[in-house]
Amino acid sequence: MAKAAKARRTRGGKRWIAGAIKRPGAFTRKARAAGMGVQAYARKMRGAGGRTGRQARLALTLAKISRRK
Repeated sequence: MAKAAKARRTRGGKRWIAGAIKRPGAFTRKARAAGMGVQAYARKMRGAGGRTGRQARLALTLAKISRRK
């Protein structure tokens, strides 16, 4: 396995975020359609199953990363 491909697969790699976002902008559109902000919608939907729940948990994780820097 190539070194770059391995870095993308691991959580510690620099490109894991790009690999985790499958449908850019989709969660934002869902939040706007519900009349809510992205973070408020993510907190509401984090326990949901399926794709929406997964997107909500990722949005909350990315918000934490943004705050650390």
